[in-house]
Amino acid sequence: MHSALSPQNLRTTPSLARIAFGAISALALALTLAPNKASAQSYPDKTVRVIVPYAPGGTTDVTARIVAKSLSERLGHNFVVENRPGAGGSIGQDVVAKAATDGYTLLFSAAGPLVVTPHTYASLPYDPKGFETVKLVATAPLLLVVNPKLKASTAQELIAEAKASGKMTYGSFGNGSAAHLAGELFKATANVDIVHVPYKGSAPALNDLVGGQIDLMFDVLGSSIPLVKAGKLRALAVTSPSRTPVAPEVPTMAEAGIRDFEAGTWFGLLAPAGTNKQAIATLSKTMDAVLAQPDVREALQAQGSLVAGGSPEDFRKFFNLEFERWGKVVRTARIKAE
Repeated sequence: MHSALSPQNLRTTPSLARIAFGAISALALALTLAPNKASAQSYPDKTVRVIVPYAPGGTTDVTARIVAKSLSERLGHNFVVENRPGAGGSIGQDVVAKAATDGYTLLFSAAGPLVVTPHTYASLPYDPKGFETVKLVATAPLLLVVNPKLKASTAQELIAEAKASGKMTYGSFGNGSAAHLAGELFKATANVDIVHVPYKGSAPALNDLVGGQIDLMFDVLGSSIPLVKAGKLRALAVTSPSRTPVAPEVPTMAEAGIRDFEAGTWFGLLAPAGTNKQAIATLSKTMDAVLAQPDVREALQAQGSLVAGGSPEDFRKFFNLEFERWGKVVRTARIKAE
């Protein structure tokens, strides 16, 4: 006696043969598709690179590491920060723009490289508006800090000292960065002639500011406040409309007598154009949980940042508005890549 699926029965029973063949084909197809489906549903299943287009130690880098640590803990795979500074952030961003679209290479950047640098270069090797927006992480005002060797203890005294000196320099964390634009705005508003010195990140600029190689800088609060508290720098004003809880004793630019002066930066998580939508959705949902964590919120607020959030679409709208706004500033100031 033969089984129903024996060769003999398959030869003598065409309908049964067709059924068996169909079942085998369906099983083969299911096995073929299963890995793809599982892969999509299990993102991430290996280490994820997070590219920061600045040198280590600055606020963008520190914020990226806070986020990467929490993403690693929540998603079960390492999110490793990799610093690729230079060329106004375009070097790091080019790495991400040309990476695979599987969600395993991400960009954590600040406003400068994203919405200012594109306007300062005649051309870039990537589409600056082509990144997939994942999450607007935080916004942050800037702090006007000076080397203590200067006599100035207020913004107005700094203006007077700069005019008398005629040879002051100010640093920034990159040509076309938020710090650079704030410096140019200060030059125009206060009518002072100070020379811009760009660096590959906030940390090396602050090192030279502390060492006296440059005189002043507009920096993010997270990296400059500790130096102010240690007496290595002097804070003169904050660029936000109201005082910051991180340094409530520091006046705003308006309080310091400099009107219509508001500048700052922001930080966001992005991915290469065309990145898998499921990966974007997973990252966005997980980031919502990350930004709701009390320890993460406290860490961001301690460095003077305001937690943002919202959907990828919200970030896209914000990105586009910022891209146009800072583009106008760059064109007006005639800022070009150096």
